[in-house]
Amino acid sequence: QVQLVESGGGLVQAGGSLRLSCAASGRTFGSYGVGWFRQAPGKEREFVAGINWTGSRTSYANFVKGRFTTSRDNAKNTGYLQMNSLKPEDTAVYYCAKSSGSSWYVSEHGYDYWGQGTQVTVSS
Repeated sequence: QVQLVESGGGLVQAGGSLRLSCAASGRTFGSYGVGWFRQAPGKEREFVAGINWTGSRTSYANFVKGRFTTSRDNAKNTGYLQMNSLKPEDTAVYYCAKSSGSSWYVSEHGYDYWGQGTQVTVSS
């Protein structure tokens, strides 16, 4: 069993920054990829960013490239999503998820454990 707990969400003005954390229980977290997803009201959940098990490779959705950065600290069993230059359209519930493999997947089906989500609200 793996439990994921996100934190760091909140209310921020457009142009501001937030850093989300994803703290995992379980010793095997460092062997798996991590994905970040978001879901805005009335919309489907969508892929935001992914990172492989070592942190050496990352991937981003086009709409966050150059603004968001994902990283991880396996010694702390924690993943991160640094969000800069936030826009009102970034408002959503953000989720981290543990991949079933060593890398990330764009599809939700590639993940076997999910966090509870953290709300990010960007005001204009």
